[in-house]
Amino acid sequence: MRNYGSCVALLVVDMQNDFADARGSLHVAGAESILPVVNAQIALARANGSMLVYTQDWHPPHTPHFKVDGGEWPVHCVAHTWGAELHPALDCPPGSPMILKGTNGEDGYSAFTMRDPSSDERVPTLLEPLLVESGVSDVVVVGLATDYCVRATALDAIRLGFHATVLTDGVAAVNVQPGDGERALAEIEAAGAVLATSGAC
Repeated sequence: MRNYGSCVALLVVDMQNDFADARGSLHVAGAESILPVVNAQIALARANGSMLVYTQDWHPPHTPHFKVDGGEWPVHCVAHTWGAELHPALDCPPGSPMILKGTNGEDGYSAFTMRDPSSDERVPTLLEPLLVESGVSDVVVVGLATDYCVRATALDAIRLGFHATVLTDGVAAVNVQPGDGERALAEIEAAGAVLATSGAC
């Protein structure tokens, strides 16, 4: 992977209470253990002049994304609730860009695009123009969850022409089916992303 610098952005994906705290409604096993890795990468990226971008699921109280409304998932990361807040142990410098996903009830898996679960229409977030305008060519992805938002973000990054690296010790998987996380990493790598550990940065 390319070392951190002005052309590299660290994407910190969905390190929110509902995913990263054991009390959260959609807790990801192992989420707490990746927090030190993520924070170390944030410090390293800042020290080397890289952009930091944080993403948050930011759902309305009712959305086709939720099981109670016909979707797949328990209610989670409802805007302006504790569950939607970034985990308090996460280092987040003031003024860091935030990309909010699923704000109008979409499936907010990728940091780059959102999908309407009813019409299947995809709409972009503000992330791609933010990176392009900042001269970013490479992204490093950490956060939650490997088999959903990390996977979708990395695949979109490759599709949009960015060089993408996923830090395997800086992500954790939901694993609805055993092995989903490993299969997601294999798919990401096959698409052209680099899989690395934090020690390689």
